[in-house]
Amino acid sequence: MDAVVCHGPGDYRFERIPIPALPAGGAVLRVEAVGICASDVKCFQGAPMFWGDESRAAYCEPPVVSGHEFIGIVEEIDAAAVSRWGVDVGSRVAVEQIVPCGTCLYCRRGSFWLCDPHRIFGFKTSLPGAMGQYVAIPSAAHVYQMAADVRPAHAAFTEPLACALHAVDRAGLLAEDVVVVAGAGPIGLGMVAGAARSGVRTIIAVDANDKRLEVASRAGAHLTINITTDDPVARLAELTDGYGCDVYFEATGHPSAVPQGLQMLRKQGRFVEYSVFKEPVSADWTIIGDSKELTVLGAHLGPHRWPTAIDMIERGQLPLDQIVTHELPLTDYAHGLSLVAAGTESIKVVLVP
Repeated sequence: MDAVVCHGPGDYRFERIPIPALPAGGAVLRVEAVGICASDVKCFQGAPMFWGDESRAAYCEPPVVSGHEFIGIVEEIDAAAVSRWGVDVGSRVAVEQIVPCGTCLYCRRGSFWLCDPHRIFGFKTSLPGAMGQYVAIPSAAHVYQMAADVRPAHAAFTEPLACALHAVDRAGLLAEDVVVVAGAGPIGLGMVAGAARSGVRTIIAVDANDKRLEVASRAGAHLTINITTDDPVARLAELTDGYGCDVYFEATGHPSAVPQGLQMLRKQGRFVEYSVFKEPVSADWTIIGDSKELTVLGAHLGPHRWPTAIDMIERGQLPLDQIVTHELPLTDYAHGLSLVAAGTESIKVVLVP
């Protein structure tokens, strides 16, 4: 089959490799579509999170087929998997990006998405991803059936939407909250839609791209701020009698968005961090403690939110025609990576094998 194989930072190759064999208790999918995540780009660019530095070991283990945001049709399946997942040959399925070990401390405590071995499709040699025509699904994976009438490129948005919904859950939104979402990319737009679903008072999307901000309005933002033409801190102060926002979601991956959020939050506000940064980020921690007594929350992956994400997509509750801006053949993976890295022409880029 054709596949995009990661061999190291900046070294991704389009290759012919064997179709994966059916795993015991698992399945093999024919891939319909696979999204390019910002983390795929950071991995390609050599971010320390994936390739290690003086304080951490490398996470990525090449050579490995990339891709963890995917939708596919069951081509082969073990009888045990039919019973476990409730799907069969011909079913369209979405698969959580992490395959938990089930035995580490975090898995035993129920926090499977923080699993210590932390095997995510597309980063470990033992778990090839879906930037190929087929992908093997191990027995321990979390698998969900999805309607066949959803456009494949839209169905592949399940993964980033589930991640965004988990971040929204972490914030503990209240009806009276003023919410700022920094970054109107795929995750940020999912956060906007999730916050709108919760019924909060005011959602403000912040970005440097007017087209993305227009989509944010369609996804549920009440107000938008373009940081290239307006001072977001001053504008928010005007809108909130000087207090600031209750919740700030960081979904840009740009270092400047962190101190921006600390400035925009009111006292006792909540800062939710989701992005993968290419390099370390500095901020004045005095603001977090002595000045404002903020709550800082991390969010990782999309546990327990896949059924909701699937339901929202099946019901057409997001403007996916505007969110999914590019559908490219697998051979154009390099162009797709560059589009996501630039972030000026695209929102969501999807590869179609």
